[in-house]
Amino acid sequence: MEEAYTKICGIEVKKVCLDALVIGTGAAGYNAAVRLDKYGVHDVAIVTEGINMGTSRNTGSDKQTYYKMNLCADYPDSPRAMAEDFFKGKCVDGDNAYAEAALSVPCFLQLCELGVEFPVNRLGEYVGYKTDHDPRARATSVGPLTSKMMTECLEKEAKRRQIKIFDKLQIIEFIKNKGSCVGVLCLNKVAQGENDRFVLFHAKNTVIATGGPAGMYADTVFPLGHHGASGVAFEAGVIGKNLTEWQYGLASTSPRWNVSGTYMQVLPRFVSVDKDGNEYEFLNEYFDDIGVCLSKIFRKGYEWPFDCKKVMNGSSIIDLLVFRECVLKNRRVFLDFRKNPYGLEDLPYDKLDKEAFEYLDNAHACFGTPLARLQFMNMPAYDLYLSKGVDLEKEMLEIALCAQHNNGGLDVDMWWQTNIKHLFACGEVAGSHGIYRPGGSALNAGQVGSMRAAQYISQHNENKCFDPKTIEDVAEKAVKKHLNITRNILGSECNLDSLWEKYTRKMSEAGGPIRNASLLDNAIADCVDAIDDFSSLVKIDKESKLWSAYRLRDALIAQATYMTAMKEYVQMGGKSRGSAIYTSNNGEAPDKMEEIFRFELDAGDFDATVLEINYAKDLCASTRPVRPLPEGGGFFENVWREYRENKNIY
Repeated sequence: MEEAYTKICGIEVKKVCLDALVIGTGAAGYNAAVRLDKYGVHDVAIVTEGINMGTSRNTGSDKQTYYKMNLCADYPDSPRAMAEDFFKGKCVDGDNAYAEAALSVPCFLQLCELGVEFPVNRLGEYVGYKTDHDPRARATSVGPLTSKMMTECLEKEAKRRQIKIFDKLQIIEFIKNKGSCVGVLCLNKVAQGENDRFVLFHAKNTVIATGGPAGMYADTVFPLGHHGASGVAFEAGVIGKNLTEWQYGLASTSPRWNVSGTYMQVLPRFVSVDKDGNEYEFLNEYFDDIGVCLSKIFRKGYEWPFDCKKVMNGSSIIDLLVFRECVLKNRRVFLDFRKNPYGLEDLPYDKLDKEAFEYLDNAHACFGTPLARLQFMNMPAYDLYLSKGVDLEKEMLEIALCAQHNNGGLDVDMWWQTNIKHLFACGEVAGSHGIYRPGGSALNAGQVGSMRAAQYISQHNENKCFDPKTIEDVAEKAVKKHLNITRNILGSECNLDSLWEKYTRKMSEAGGPIRNASLLDNAIADCVDAIDDFSSLVKIDKESKLWSAYRLRDALIAQATYMTAMKEYVQMGGKSRGSAIYTSNNGEAPDKMEEIFRFELDAGDFDATVLEINYAKDLCASTRPVRPLPEGGGFFENVWREYRENKNIY
């Protein structure tokens, strides 16, 4: 690794030259760096905006799930069976699905060896349970903070391997030469002026592991320290894939945390509050039958993601009722664990549906208040909020229908390489999922994708476009561009807060779980105008706010790209699917609900189609068929011979 300072555009720029650069210090990023070093690419470093930031380290649920092949008892399982279940999620590329299945066990066992204490029984089997969209009890967990523990163990291993981390650097442009990625330009978040404002990395290979584009939405459960960097990738020409597909679900807004699992199964009271402080127990107003109401609340625990197929007769009507209170009625919505719904001292458990009653009865939890049931069934879930400064015994918990996970993202091949050579994407930033995915499979996908990228780089660690002299010329254009941007926006009264509120709110309203074609059109136009006028629109008064201005710029590019995908899907004739309702004059609306909730369910016409968007080519949209599910297997002698030649990495 070479570090030096060079003069570009009249200012000092730190330059770092190395074989491989990983962007992000989440579970996927750390694993990419660890695997690269393990496979012999020792000239590797990590760049991060903040070591302790990001979704991996700062999110979870009542019992955060890790999804892997079943390793317990007599459940029949195989890479093929697991790959088929991934592929059934629709709009999924088969080679990605097969790799995520085939490598789930080695990735899982590495985490175990590094110290993540997934539970085993007395015989040493890794026991499991069923999660959503899971037929074979493949799920496991170490509690509410599974991904945090993964990240900490991988970070410890990265430090043991003495992998250098460059902290407080924000990527603002990928450097390309002849269509190949040859480096990254970063903004120094703690710069004091122009002479330490930029850091330039020359890298033969780059892995982006920056998570989903969390900064796009106002209603989001992504942690405050996570914004994503998808916009930078789109601007560089990386193709977006399945950008229409998100997961939305009920979450607390402060702190940002999913209220899934036990939080719903203990049957809390739902309360909305208007601007005058009046309270409404709005579920009681909607449901005529208390048993139906309580049963749907219970099912919301394990049917947590909003699913348009579960609206008319299922638990996702709860999500829409919360959305209606927040967005249409402009009220704040809370969960109250201190009192039972309907103002009852004792709930009529015998009126619950069979599944809900048997669960609570088997858990010996048919008593008391929601809080008493929560503390009895899952004390860590109560303690978690207490550790974040919220005592559910003393106060209500504010919630909303929030963006939680992006199933789409950057398009990658079977080695997690993007359409730009030598630029790889892994973790949530990569779009390997389709419309549906088993709960916890994102953690597995991040480990597998980073492993695959590292394997490929280790076997192909040459970049013919990596010429330091040529790169210097290309980098000069990038430095000049961003020097002009920073000079133009610095020196005036700051307007970032109002701009953030305006554009993230537009995204939540137009491109959230309820999508309307006309709202999308208007929001896209606003985003494009804001990007074009960025240097004159945005104003800041301090050098230290440049990073936030660039976060906004990245979010605007991502918003325009994602909402264009949603608009194109509608124009293709696409209808409501997954975690999104597209309002329609046809179809039907749930009983007692407004016309904005009228929709038609998708009939599966595009299940085998991937919708792609290229921001760098004027937001050009195109479709392609999914890559089919490979056969897998092979005659041993042939596979062995090829493995000896090239490790079957090509």
